[in-house]
Amino acid sequence: MERPKQSIAWWCFVPRFMQPEPFVDAVVAAGYDAVELAPQDQWDLVRDRGLSIASANGHASIEDGLNRRENHRRIADEIERNLESAAKYGVANLICFSGNRSGLSDAEGSEVTVEGLRRVAPLAERAGVTLILELLNSRVDHLDYQCDRTDWGARVVEQVDSPRVKLLYDIYHMQIMEGDILRTIRRRHDLIGHYHTAGNPGRNDLDDTQEINYPAVFSCIAETGYTGYIGHEFIPKGDAVAAIRGTFAQTAAFLGGSE
Repeated sequence: MERPKQSIAWWCFVPRFMQPEPFVDAVVAAGYDAVELAPQDQWDLVRDRGLSIASANGHASIEDGLNRRENHRRIADEIERNLESAAKYGVANLICFSGNRSGLSDAEGSEVTVEGLRRVAPLAERAGVTLILELLNSRVDHLDYQCDRTDWGARVVEQVDSPRVKLLYDIYHMQIMEGDILRTIRRRHDLIGHYHTAGNPGRNDLDDTQEINYPAVFSCIAETGYTGYIGHEFIPKGDAVAAIRGTFAQTAAFLGGSE
C-alpha cells in the first residue's frame, strides 16, 4: 500500500548549518523523497541527486496576500510564472498565503481569498500543480495572519472547489492555535494537500522535550490514506545530519515504512 512521502525544508538547514551539496547528500542518504522551499537556482542540484521538490512559494508575501483584492493581479502574475517553473521541474505544490488581517473581518477576508484563488485555480489545474493555502499561527510567529484556524482555511478551500487548491496543514502552527490535531486531521483530511512538522514549543526537533505526540499524528495521517508529502520544517538543536537522519527514521516507523 502506498504511504505518505517525506520531505525536508531547505531553509531550516541551509546556510545556517550546512552548505547546499552536503545538505542534499545527507537528505538522499537518509532516505527522503524530496526537499522543499529550496531556491530555484538549486533545483537542478536537487533533481540531479534524484530528489523531488515537494513545495515552493507561489507568491509574495505572507503578510500581504490573497485577502486583499488589490493584490490579486500581482499574485496571479507571480503564481502563473511560478507554475510554469513548477511544471517544468515537477514541483508538487506551490504555497499560498492569506495575508494579515490588518482590521479585515474573517468573513470578508475569506470571501476575498476565495476570489483570489478562483482566479488562479484553472492555471494550477492545467499545470498539474497544487496550490496549498498555508495555516500559520498568529500568536507567536506570524502575528495578525488571517488563515490561522483550520475551519477558516477549510471554508476557503471548499468554496474555491478545485482539485488543485488544498490546505497546507502545519502541525506546529495548529498546535499553537487550536490543538485537537488528530480529530482535525480525521475531519478535514480530504481538504489537506500537504503537511508540515516541527516541535512545539521552539520549532525544533520532533523529540520528547516538546508537546506534540508525533507518533500518533503520523499514524493518524497514514490511516486517512494520505499519500502526499509530510514536510519536516524544524530547526535542529544539535547535529544537523543526525537530525535529518533521525527524523526520517522516526517518521517512517509510524507511516508503515522503513529506514
